[in-house]
Amino acid sequence: MKLLHVPLLVLGMLIAGQGFAATAQQEKMKTCNADATTKALKGDERKAFMSTCLKKDVPQTQQDKMKTCNADATTKALKGDERKAYMSDCLKKK
Repeated sequence: MKLLHVPLLVLGMLIAGQGFAATAQQEKMKTCNADATTKALKGDERKAFMSTCLKKDVPQTQQDKMKTCNADATTKALKGDERKAYMSDCLKKK
């Protein structure tokens, strides 16, 4: 019976530990929310502020990378396999 308790205890600790670790996005949300509350923002004003605040200092997303690489490939007039190879390489770099 004691052998069953140890794995259950370890599993419980792992699950609990993950629940307490705050991600960077959660921390950012907490900070922006506190700022909006301090400024007494409500409704659409608050939504707009939160949106802007959460977007600040965000690393380039995959979608942004795709747009940049696609624009570069178009500028270079790449087509077919040449374009595919360029896009693959470009998306891996950035």
